[in-house]
Amino acid sequence: MSTLANSLPLDSESTAVIVPGKPALTRTYKQLAADVSAFQEKLAKLGITAGSAVSIALPNSYPFIVAFLAAAWQRGIAAPLNPAYKQSEFEFYIDDLSSALVLVPQGLADGPAVKAARKYKAAVAECYWNGSEVVLDVKDEGKLKNNGNKSVETARPDDVALVLHTSGTTGRPKAVPLTHKNLTRTMRNIRQTYELTPKDRTMLVMPLFHVHGLLAGFLAPLLSGGSAVVPAKFSASEFWVDFLEYKANWYTAVPTIHQILLKNPPPTTKPNIRFIRSCSSPLSPKTFHELEKMFDAPVLEAYAMTEAAHQMTSNPLHGKRKPGSVGLGQGVEVAILDAEGKEVAQGKEGEISIRGENVTKGYLNNEKANKESFTSTGFFRTGDQGKKDEDGYVIITGRIKELINKGGEKISPIELDNTMAQHPKVAEAVSFALPDEMYGQDVGVAVVLKDGEKMEGKELKDWMTEKVAKFKVPKKVCSACPLDVAFGIMNKLTSNHRSSSPTSCPRLLRARYRGEWSPRPCSSKKHQRPSFELVHVLAHTRLLNMYICS
Repeated sequence: MSTLANSLPLDSESTAVIVPGKPALTRTYKQLAADVSAFQEKLAKLGITAGSAVSIALPNSYPFIVAFLAAAWQRGIAAPLNPAYKQSEFEFYIDDLSSALVLVPQGLADGPAVKAARKYKAAVAECYWNGSEVVLDVKDEGKLKNNGNKSVETARPDDVALVLHTSGTTGRPKAVPLTHKNLTRTMRNIRQTYELTPKDRTMLVMPLFHVHGLLAGFLAPLLSGGSAVVPAKFSASEFWVDFLEYKANWYTAVPTIHQILLKNPPPTTKPNIRFIRSCSSPLSPKTFHELEKMFDAPVLEAYAMTEAAHQMTSNPLHGKRKPGSVGLGQGVEVAILDAEGKEVAQGKEGEISIRGENVTKGYLNNEKANKESFTSTGFFRTGDQGKKDEDGYVIITGRIKELINKGGEKISPIELDNTMAQHPKVAEAVSFALPDEMYGQDVGVAVVLKDGEKMEGKELKDWMTEKVAKFKVPKKVCSACPLDVAFGIMNKLTSNHRSSSPTSCPRLLRARYRGEWSPRPCSSKKHQRPSFELVHVLAHTRLLNMYICS
């Protein structure tokens, strides 16, 4: 049981997938197996074989499920992509993996994903359910022309089944390869953590192009012989209707969705919820207690990341559930390490690190990141700072990696900085995390305009909307602040430079100006100070008052 092809109960007549609708689509495991096998044959005929990357730009749907499993069974590399990406974003991901095929929904053969695919000569096909089968309607054979009619393959445990990109502080997303063995190990870990059985049915609200939705919300339930209700997207108005109608008994989501559901409680019929899982972003103790009170179900906060094929720790189903803690290691070793890779004493802070069969062996084509991310003893450094309490529960105390975590969406500030720098009116720009009640964090930006230019925040937001996915567009744009505040900050930054800690500085200043602060103007890029104008703008955001060097 170490590949996606042999880990599911494919001979079962039990329900595997329900897609809400009028009428709803219900498929048993046996039907799912037949649909995946048929689609695998179509992929082989087109030319997909071992190592071929298949970019899947589909929403949550039965075609996504079938296409993903078929690509993995065929020893190809499934590469799910957010269908909301802009053309330039599709281009990056398709080029990075040299995708052989790009799958899009019916009727989108001229959309941004297709334009990006054609630029890199990837084959293009519309993928949809026609009432009896999942169709592979090839629109452009691309690089697969005259390379078709491949043999139907049998997946192997060490084959890369899935590649997802994770945002990095360098601004260039890193490709994370996950093998069948990585995925099935996580699936078994999740099944064991939550004691999943064939009687369980989950309500899938997370996108399948995220490791959270794909592993915890879909694959792990199927490994257990249970089932998943798969709506096209999360809808607060339809969630409880579907949850009750299709008799779901648990769900996993980011805190943002939990908060939305608290504001949109179920109707008079109380749902029978066995447990609620929270992951991908910190859950506040307040939300934890409100969820347990309203839904009369245990809330289990977990900790996960793409490099671990999702789950690393979780609060247990039985035993202590600690608000503010992400629980205990689940099928993985968890250690708190110092900068030299040595484990610190219990209760001391360090970098949360993990080791286990579910963890990737390393990023694709990124030796520098691999060297920085793995210790000599095989532990993966998560980039998160934390500690273990007296019971061994992990508590995350901060982020070493400087990403914006918007409701579970990880956003690279450097990527946004580089995008804003291309605006014709912008001289300097920096993005940063803003505290947000709904998402945990949202995107804020500070900009300095070129001489003589004028621009309102809405203009920059509208421009960004054309360049990046919607969730990356800044919530707040700042471009001015009182001069006396700016002078005070500049003086503070350049006075006590030797006692300052890079981790206590705002993201811009520690990411762009590494090392000790220079007490005087310096031409070195390493020590170069931010311009007075940019500090002037940052002061207006009041962020420096929270993170200022002392």
